[in-house]
Amino acid sequence: MATSFDDVYAATAPRLIGQLYLVTGDLAEAQDCVQEAYARAWTRWDKLTRDGGDPVGWVRTTAYRFAVSRWRHHTAGLRAYMRHGAPGEIAPPSADTIAVRDALAELPTGLRAALVMYYLGGMQVSEVATALDVPQGTVKARLSRGRRAMAALLTDTNDFGDDAVEVSHA
Repeated sequence: MATSFDDVYAATAPRLIGQLYLVTGDLAEAQDCVQEAYARAWTRWDKLTRDGGDPVGWVRTTAYRFAVSRWRHHTAGLRAYMRHGAPGEIAPPSADTIAVRDALAELPTGLRAALVMYYLGGMQVSEVATALDVPQGTVKARLSRGRRAMAALLTDTNDFGDDAVEVSHA
């Protein structure tokens, strides 16, 4: 029997997929489980083939266990669905939410990330600094510049003769 990973994979993967397909009844599920099992086998190939070990048996067992685990997660989800019913209707985003999303999209990534983490994520300045791997002073500067930029982006100016009316969408 060939002991290189590539040789064993080429010789056995189609057969194992076929076997698992007959167990699961879902070809895509069988392919996913076998691929995941081979990926794990590849990382420990030397250990699996040492002393005449049976890497194919290990892959077969591992793929089957993945299939069982995925089936359990799927059935748990179905039980929860049956117990609680379908989720309720989700309201579409408001015009204000869309305006904020569009304004954020126009900001540079650093400003956008700081604003979202601080204002929408509820993180402290120190937490944002850690997450972004920048000094706290940088976060404070980004928040300040971001607020100014958002204010400008979220303010519409409509010209009615000599009088300008500002409407804020914040």
